Amino acid sequence: MHLFNRLFSLSDKFVKRSFCNILLALYLGFCLPNFQSEARADEIIEYQVKAAFIYNFIAFTHWPDSTSQTINLCIYGEDYFGKEIDKLQNRSVNNRHIKITRITDPDKLKACQVIFFSKSVSRQLPSILNDLQNEPILTLADSVNATAQGIAINMSLINEKIVFEINLIKARASGFDISSKLLQLAVKVHQ
Repeated sequence: MHLFNRLFSLSDKFVKRSFCNILLALYLGFCLPNFQSEARADEIIEYQVKAAFIYNFIAFTHWPDSTSQTINLCIYGEDYFGKEIDKLQNRSVNNRHIKITRITDPDKLKACQVIFFSKSVSRQLPSILNDLQNEPILTLADSVNATAQGIAINMSLINEKIVFEINLIKARASGFDISSKLLQLAVKVHQ
C-alpha cells in the first residue's frame, strides 16, 4: 500500500514541467536522438506511471485459485509503453510472475490473464469484450468511456495526473475481487 500511495504522490511530481524538463534533458542526453520533442517526453512519463499503475492493479486484485503461477499481461493494439511495460517482465506478485506479451490476433486474447487495450483499438472494444465475456481476464485500458464498454479498470490523464475508474460489475463477473484500498483510490467505481 505504501508503494501505491507513493506512486500517486509521485505521479503529480512526474508531470510537472520542471521535472519534465530535467528528465527530458537526461533522457535526451543518454537515450534519445536530439530531435525528440517535449511532448514525446510527456508521453514517456505518462506511460511510465501507467505501467506502475498496472503493476499495482495486478497486485491489489484477488486472483481466482485457478490462476496459474504466471500472469500473462498482454498488450493489444498500438504499444505506447515501449520498454516501460517490459520492466514488469518476471516481476513477482503474490507468488506469481508477470509475463509480457504483445498480441496482434484477437483470437489469442483468451490466453491472457490481464489485457491492456490500447486506445488505438477503442472502436473494437465492444466486439472483443463480447468474445471475452465472463472469462477470468482482468481488462485494462486508457480510452474514453472504456468502463462503460465493459473494461474493468480504465486510466485517464486529467489535469496532468493519472486517475482511474473501476467497473466493479465487470471485474466480479470475470471472477476478480478488487481490494477495497484500490476501490477507495478510484475516482469512480461503477457498481
